[in-house]
Order: sequence, then structure tokens, then C-alpha cells
Amino acid sequence: MVSSPLQEDLMQQDGVTVPTENESEHSIEAVYDIPVTVSAVLGRATMQVSQLLKLGRGAVVELDRKVGEAIDIYVNNRLIARGEIVMVDESRLGVTMTEIIKSEKNN
Repeated sequence: MVSSPLQEDLMQQDGVTVPTENESEHSIEAVYDIPVTVSAVLGRATMQVSQLLKLGRGAVVELDRKVGEAIDIYVNNRLIARGEIVMVDESRLGVTMTEIIKSEKNN
């Protein structure tokens, strides 16, 4: 069975043993149809409720990231990678993974 580096990292983070070529491909295929939520976080901001209530149309909320800095990529609320924003077409954005984050339990 051929796994991508991301698949192997995610499986290792969750304590799953990566199947060898001789093992059945069905062992991992059973999870292929399980939906996951992927989130790309540009940055975060903390403010008081009173500041939040003062925001109006056109207000700018300053984030904790700088222009060009990597964004965080989460799968089911778990940080798995960092990446860069790319344009998919004229009206859609995407994310390119530039770094896979190893979980602390494997370090």
C-alpha cells in the first residue's frame, strides 16, 4: 500500500501503525469515506466584548500574523500543517501545505 507523507504523519500521530505492502489495503480504505473538517486559520485576535460591539462595517480587526507568514491548517480542530494561501481561480482561494506538524506525543 502506498501512503502519502501526510497520511503517514496523521496515522502516526493517532497511534495507528502504517500498513506494510503485504497487509490488506482494506485496513485503511475503511476510513476513506469518513468526513473531516479542514480549517485554514489566517490569524487570531483577542478583544473585549465592548470593543467587539463597537465594530461596524469596514472595521479592521488586526490579527496576530504578518503578511506572508504561514497560516495554520487544522483537521477536526487538530493542528496538522502550516501553509500558504493560493488562488485556485479568479474567485476561489486554496491552501498549499508547506510544513507538516508532528504531534507532541511522537516527539
